[in-house]
Amino acid sequence: MNSPRHSTGIDRLDQMLGGGLIPGTLTVVLGATGIGKTQLGIQFAQAGLSGEGQRGIFFDLTSRGDSQNHAAYAKRLTNWDLQTLSPDDKPDLPHIWDAKSARSDYLHIFERAGRRVTLEDLDREAWQEWRVEFMKKIDQSIAFFYGNFVHGVRRCIIDGVEPVEKASDSFQFHVFDYVYHQILRKDHDWVARDLFRAGFREQAEQIGRHPYDFNDITCLLLLTSHETMLDDLLSRHIESGDVLSNANTIIAMGKIRDGMRMTRGLHVAKHRGSSCDDAIVEYRVTEAGLELL
Repeated sequence: MNSPRHSTGIDRLDQMLGGGLIPGTLTVVLGATGIGKTQLGIQFAQAGLSGEGQRGIFFDLTSRGDSQNHAAYAKRLTNWDLQTLSPDDKPDLPHIWDAKSARSDYLHIFERAGRRVTLEDLDREAWQEWRVEFMKKIDQSIAFFYGNFVHGVRRCIIDGVEPVEKASDSFQFHVFDYVYHQILRKDHDWVARDLFRAGFREQAEQIGRHPYDFNDITCLLLLTSHETMLDDLLSRHIESGDVLSNANTIIAMGKIRDGMRMTRGLHVAKHRGSSCDDAIVEYRVTEAGLELL
């Protein structure tokens, strides 16, 4: 039996989605920088507190050294002090069963990397350096997600993916593909095997005491687009293998023209396996987050 839907934290958007997001699926929020995607992510994460008893977590893929300022948004919108995990810290595996030690809210995995994100920007040697850098961070990434999921977190927001002409050329999409398929959509005991490796048998009893079902976890991917106008977002070409083609739900956010003024509009472009509202709804970004009008 499926878990109850996950509220976005915005009542009107939940109504458009037929009750909220479907657990165990991928939702892509698509829109230009500054359109309000991160605020939506904060509201979705915060809604986990009342929904599942735990807020959601943020995995930031920004690679230029400047994060999306999640901590400031979270504090201003919900008075939430994000607990940040440093990407330089080694996983503290002996304490992963202690919620106070293992639970964290935010990981900026490529902090201070300051590099471009496509193959076109990198020569072969630089591309290999990127891959080596991520391989060093895999254990920290696995520990971040696993350490939260075993303590009740059921929502994750992946942010910081920059727009590219071809998704297959983006290093960030390679990272997302690994995280999504090898961590988020994998049985908990197999994730534990990847994390503990030689120490798996030693931890087998604790692993058995802390099961979770990956089908209860909802992933929100905040994807920055080149397009700023909502009409352009809705008519954009989707290439084969594009994350948009594999997403269960797509929420497009862009600017719309209203006479001599520009406003912001939101549309549920895709919501597989569920009825949804076909309307384009105007919204504004307030001090409390997104407000649909």
